[in-house]
Amino acid sequence: MATEQHCETSMTQLVAGIINDAEALTRQQFALFKAEMREDLAKTKEAAVSLGLAAGLGGLSVILLCFGVVHLLSWAVPAVPLGGWFAICGAVLAAAAGALFYAGRKKFESFNPLPDQSVQELRENVQWIMHPK
Repeated sequence: MATEQHCETSMTQLVAGIINDAEALTRQQFALFKAEMREDLAKTKEAAVSLGLAAGLGGLSVILLCFGVVHLLSWAVPAVPLGGWFAICGAVLAAAAGALFYAGRKKFESFNPLPDQSVQELRENVQWIMHPK
């Protein structure tokens, strides 16, 4: 009788220990997930600031270069009016912008910004806690 009582107590303690370990593991994975998200957000912020500044300066330089190219073409081929060269250069740049936008959209759709491994491990642990085998 004492052995049976001891076996039940040991089994109860074992199951409680497993559940506690599973809960601790889940908490640790949530913490890891949050840390990875913070790290990715910080890296994204740094990259976005740099890219934003580059885009601003690049846009300004493209505008100035376009004015220079249009005036150079107008000087080189005076038969085409200045407005015609602006239209031609604008059309070429619009086509290039469309192609770059399409390529960028495809690239953006090709990845997932969430940390895949942490999410998958967390999902597995939650499933195991909800439906133990």
